[in-house]
Amino acid sequence: MEATMTEHPHADDYARGAYVFVGLALLTLVEFGVAILFKSVPVLMVIAAAKVGLVLYFYMHITKLSIQDEAQDQHTYAYRSNTNRLGLWLFLLSDSFVFIALLVTRFNLLGLTRPPLNQLLGLAISSVLLVSSFFANRGEVAASVGDRKTFLSSFMVTIVLGTAFLLGVVALEWPTAIREGLTPSSGVAGAVFFMMTGMHALHVLTGVIFLLIIHRNGRRGLYTPQKHYAVESAAVYWHFVDVVWIFFYPALYLIGTVL
Repeated sequence: MEATMTEHPHADDYARGAYVFVGLALLTLVEFGVAILFKSVPVLMVIAAAKVGLVLYFYMHITKLSIQDEAQDQHTYAYRSNTNRLGLWLFLLSDSFVFIALLVTRFNLLGLTRPPLNQLLGLAISSVLLVSSFFANRGEVAASVGDRKTFLSSFMVTIVLGTAFLLGVVALEWPTAIREGLTPSSGVAGAVFFMMTGMHALHVLTGVIFLLIIHRNGRRGLYTPQKHYAVESAAVYWHFVDVVWIFFYPALYLIGTVL
């Protein structure tokens, strides 16, 4: 069995993740303020695109897709990891069409109106998911440098926060919406809201299960700095879930006037 990971601080990579998180947090606050004060849809879309760009580049390592060595032995772990990485991104690309279709449906049917949702609750659950992405990135960085303790604790925090987000949507937001008369059968707004949040919640649940498996394997010492692609893939999938919500959040809670 591979040697277990030992603690190995990597301050620069940890700091980069923190800087990106602060940037995402500030953009989210600006986004909320713009929605409340100016209601500018173009500005909200620019902010969402900027947030997605940060996540893709710094947290989801999209630049790694270009790292290929044609002379590399196809039986090596590095070659197989690059191949798996491409496969994962193709899957995420195909999955994104589902969410794009939901966004198109939302704007086609509701236009510049939105469901009567609690904006503060929306901001709270969005913040929880944003923080969880920070810890997912921190855990992945820790695994890549052999800091096993930080890897395990960060992934556990991600799991807890992901579960909290899931409960916030299913156990708080849905009952609140239903009490306000917004149900899947109450009309277009209800159908759109429950379909978008339901599909996203399903992916969050899948991500939590994925992270639990990786955490369990990490406790067994199955990952090393040289062989930890499974950790990276779990983190990238989690960030993808965050990217989807970056667009869903303004589409459902911030853009347009209340119906």
